[in-house]
Amino acid sequence: MRIVIALGGNAMTAPDGRARVEDQQAAIAQAAEPISGLVADGHEVVLTHGNGPQVGNLLFKNELAANVVPPVPLDWCGAQTQATLGMTLMNALDAAFAARGFAKRTIALVSRTLVDADDPGFASPTKPIGRHLTEDEAKVLIEHGQQFTEVPGKGWRRVVASPEPRACLDLAAAEALLAAGFLVVCCGGGGIPTVRRDGELVGVEAVIDKDLTAALLAEELAADVLVIATDVDGAVLDWGTPDARQVGGVSTTEMRAIAAEQHFATGSMGPKVEAVTRFAERTSGTGIITSLSLIGEAVEGRVGTRVTAA
Repeated sequence: MRIVIALGGNAMTAPDGRARVEDQQAAIAQAAEPISGLVADGHEVVLTHGNGPQVGNLLFKNELAANVVPPVPLDWCGAQTQATLGMTLMNALDAAFAARGFAKRTIALVSRTLVDADDPGFASPTKPIGRHLTEDEAKVLIEHGQQFTEVPGKGWRRVVASPEPRACLDLAAAEALLAAGFLVVCCGGGGIPTVRRDGELVGVEAVIDKDLTAALLAEELAADVLVIATDVDGAVLDWGTPDARQVGGVSTTEMRAIAAEQHFATGSMGPKVEAVTRFAERTSGTGIITSLSLIGEAVEGRVGTRVTAA
């Protein structure tokens, strides 16, 4: 089967959330093991990943140096994290394949995602990113053209657009590399946000949800399975109550009804549920939400939240 796996950015940090180089390397090495198992079983795998903690580190550096050098824009931050996380994934996967006694080539693409220049998010940015700043700290960045909103009792926080992904612009390269036998890492962080302006492609200041881009990537690649790998075994009904229980195998119709009733959090499970449901609705494939360690069992249909068309 062709399987697209989306790794969460927080899954590539230490359990306590630290994102030092060694923390990320250790977490990614752990992630490589179950992925290599799928490849060993004969599946064709495409990886994508989040980059929230990694971009957060770059934004912090921007803030500290804003009086000295201009801040790096978000499309550049996305490209930088795609390259560094891609390289780390390549190294970890090479080691995991070698430990299993077989050779498999891995490649990471610095890849762009097309969004609409007139997406409503650009007119009214609402996606919060980075840490809370004092008013004086925020003023320096506002002078560089960034937008901030005051959060009562916490300070000032940057807000950006979070437009809908429309197309994976470098899909042809991914397909060619897959055909040549590579495990491909692409569209990291939702892809570098890009618009068409006067006939040219231009990077923009935005954050694209990586799970929604993963669903689009899986659809465009005609994947059989989309796996959203997270830190829980599946979507949970009545989270935080004595009646909490995991969603197992459901149809897209059932999942839409569950989502309308449960109001999954927009910053965590909500986009994951939407992504797997979209994928299953638009294809004949299966969308899965599960923990990284259970990917193999989930693909076999034994665990996780599994969504199929109905």
